[in-house]
Amino acid sequence: MDLIIWLVIGGVIGWLASIVMKTNAQMGMIANVIVGIVGAALGGWLAGVLGIGQGGVMSYAIALGGAIILILILRALGVFK
Repeated sequence: MDLIIWLVIGGVIGWLASIVMKTNAQMGMIANVIVGIVGAALGGWLAGVLGIGQGGVMSYAIALGGAIILILILRALGVFK
C-alpha cells in the first residue's frame, strides 16, 4: 500500500512541477511519477543540507521544489526544451 501512495503522490508532485515549468505537454504519466519521486528525494536532501525543517505541508513544498530543480537540470541537459 505504501508503494501505491508513493506513486500517486510522486505523480501529482511531478505533474504540478511540469505545469509550473511548462513541460506538461512533453511529459507523460510515467515521467511525472519519476520526476516527482526523484525530485522529492533531491528536495529532501537539499533541505537537509540547508537545515530546513521537513514536516507536514512543508514536505510537499520541498518535494515540489526538488522536482522543479530536477526539471531545470533536465532542461539544461537538453531532455526538455
